[in-house]
Amino acid sequence: MKHFIRVKASWLRSGHVDSQRAKRVSENVPLVVIFQIPSPDSQCTAIAQRRPPSTVESSELGQLLWCNKNEHNPVIICYFFKLSFVSNIKFLDHATIDIIYNNNDISDMHMCISAMECQKNLQGDLESMRVFYRSGATKEISWRKSQLKGLLTFLEENEADIMNALKQDLGKHYNEAFRDEVGTLIKSLNLALKSLKTWMSPKKARLPAIALLTTAELVPEPLGLVLIFSSWNFPFGLSLEPLIGALAAGNTAVLKPSELSPTCSFILANTMPSYLDGKAVKVIQGGSDVGEQLLQHRWDKIFFTGSPRVAQIVMSAAAKFLTPIVLELGGKCPAVFDSLSYSWDREAAVRRILVGKFGTCAGQACITIDHVLVEKNFLPILVDLLKTNTRKMFGENPQLSNSMARIVNKHNFLRLKNLLDDPAVKSSILEKIEDSIEFIKLRPKPLAIYAFTKSKTLERRIISETSSGSVTMNDAIIQYAADAVPFGGVGESGIGRYHGKFSFDTFSHEKTVVRRSFFTDFWFRYPPWNDHQLQLFRVAYNYDYLGIALVMLGLKRAKKNSYSI
Repeated sequence: MKHFIRVKASWLRSGHVDSQRAKRVSENVPLVVIFQIPSPDSQCTAIAQRRPPSTVESSELGQLLWCNKNEHNPVIICYFFKLSFVSNIKFLDHATIDIIYNNNDISDMHMCISAMECQKNLQGDLESMRVFYRSGATKEISWRKSQLKGLLTFLEENEADIMNALKQDLGKHYNEAFRDEVGTLIKSLNLALKSLKTWMSPKKARLPAIALLTTAELVPEPLGLVLIFSSWNFPFGLSLEPLIGALAAGNTAVLKPSELSPTCSFILANTMPSYLDGKAVKVIQGGSDVGEQLLQHRWDKIFFTGSPRVAQIVMSAAAKFLTPIVLELGGKCPAVFDSLSYSWDREAAVRRILVGKFGTCAGQACITIDHVLVEKNFLPILVDLLKTNTRKMFGENPQLSNSMARIVNKHNFLRLKNLLDDPAVKSSILEKIEDSIEFIKLRPKPLAIYAFTKSKTLERRIISETSSGSVTMNDAIIQYAADAVPFGGVGESGIGRYHGKFSFDTFSHEKTVVRRSFFTDFWFRYPPWNDHQLQLFRVAYNYDYLGIALVMLGLKRAKKNSYSI
């Protein structure tokens, strides 16, 4: 679990950090500390040269990790062993100090160093990426394919490291990690490589017969420089799925992975770039401060996956530059469980509910089942089936199971624990299953609705009377892996869609191209105006070709107008 606070050095010595700003700080927790000193002095130089100042013991200083050695605004990153060691550095009264502490210190060290290095030259890097985009290199199919092949090679050559990272950060079993992340990404890349030429080809537009010697087509073109924020629950899937679309469409891209899955983020930032064109793709690590800094820049599109709270920040920042956005937010996805008659159907439905809940990052997913809507008289049967099948899948003690991922941190664990006492949980018990439709309609639009029923009437009502990103009948989660249908929300559950061809479309602009001949013209579109021209407009806009001929031959009189021309 990771915590982050920003303090002044003087606060440490006055005790304000422990009492007011970092109540959860343990005295014996290792720290990664970033010092930002407003004015350099000889003692700062001493740290940069790996010599601690005289006021600090060598053992207290710990290990110097990185220093930018800037004469005007030094930034120093050190590794300490106790909070009190930081307090003893007396010369840093006016320094800004970022303290990062958690149980994954090595990953945090790399993340801090990578974030500081990236922030130093961010403006220059972004401008270089724009210059590269303007060169036209990314529009070539050969370049796009080379990037997609690079991502495919990255996944294939680093599969073991990726699996281990997902195990370390989230406790995902290798099978789950391949099913939900590595496997789906390989599938998406193979589809993109196979279909790219077709996706890039102009699409002929059908014009009416009146448009003589005129043709029109839709030409997909890249947007430019795009920013992708990914989430921690599917660190590779939610990072690379949109990146596949961005590169296939010919964009340059900056990826900001989540700091809550540090091992996965480290692989994305330090291993993946060697497989891609560094002039077009960059990965920037860091916390919310880095995300805020990225949002201060102009982008041609922002793709965000995360919480509605952060989405509001992203949307506000994008509005400043009128930047188009995609928001993948999730929401409270319900499962409607009808009173199925046959035991086989019940068993199948319960297994699919369980794997759709606990088998997908331990339920920490935007499309996982949030609650089950069930009739009151069927509740005991459902609960018994859920208990029995949970034991079959995850053992008598699921806490010891190797087949279930883990809650990402203590904060999320406590939040979920409190849901057990939430009175809203009882409201999911219905008098009759048809009440589920009104239940869903009265709440924010979910990313997905899952309905387990054999009633065609109930199925039709759910589809026609509710609004959601998707509806899946008699299963859960599977729509995420289907390339032929888009993935995305509506209303509070998101804006925009992606996956397969839809990812390519999301990061493209379909430009209209119209070509006209000089041999034909519509003479009546030019002033000076008369009633005869207006009559031609009327029949032309109705595609009344006989009427056009009759008006032009004088065989059809113009209507009298109540206004003068």
